[in-house]
Amino acid sequence: MSEQSEQTAQEPTASGDERPEARLERAVRAAEQALIEFEIAVETFRVEVENFSRLHHQKLGPMYSRLDELDALIAEAKAARSGDPEDLRRAREARSLVMPMPGVDELFHDWLDSDGISDDAAAMLTDRPVRPPQRVRPTEEVRRLYRELVRRAHPDLAQDDAERERRDAFIARVNAAYGRGEERLLRELAEEWDAGPVQEAPAPSESEELYARLEWLSQRKELLSMVAKELEDSAIGAMLRMAPDDPDRLLEEIAEQLLAQVSEREAELADLATP
Repeated sequence: MSEQSEQTAQEPTASGDERPEARLERAVRAAEQALIEFEIAVETFRVEVENFSRLHHQKLGPMYSRLDELDALIAEAKAARSGDPEDLRRAREARSLVMPMPGVDELFHDWLDSDGISDDAAAMLTDRPVRPPQRVRPTEEVRRLYRELVRRAHPDLAQDDAERERRDAFIARVNAAYGRGEERLLRELAEEWDAGPVQEAPAPSESEELYARLEWLSQRKELLSMVAKELEDSAIGAMLRMAPDDPDRLLEEIAEQLLAQVSEREAELADLATP
């Protein structure tokens, strides 16, 4: 909002009564300040969750990995002893947690299509040259539509800089459609040109601007509330809420519990290895 409108909103009317827009603008400013404070709080918590998550992974990740490995070894030892199909299944499941295999999509991304590996991907894998893009030969109808559009919308027909800029942008789209031989798109562009430039909507009033701003602030607050709830409901967020004043101590306590579990698993594995 301009300085002039802000000054006008604060000035009383000739009768001495405050303009309604002034009260509305104060409400907007108060909502803006409240939203700023809320955004700071949400972002602060997000950073805390991110940092704690990183520390959690660095300090406790190896312990979790060790526990997974021990669980797999124990399951495999039990399966080797019993030969039971159910034990063998559990052993395979436990081992799969230790060595997760990446999915095909993760390995090849967009190299795969409905017919298998694409020709370009195969060429790159076998050092064959990649095929150049297929050339499009426009039909006579596409050429006719293109010539007609260029004659009508050519930038040299512009009367001012704004019109030239509009025509330049439109002709760029026409050229792209012609280069791909897209007859339907050229017809749509012809209809768009016939319709003429989009008329600008009239400028909103001061009250409309203020009400629109209040609505945006409300929507932004709702979105931030959802983000804050997701952070609080996450595993790391829940852990932080358990020890907001001393999260490092919480990590130490969890580490002690994991070490105890590792010791128990190692003892169990040693017993299974004993003849």
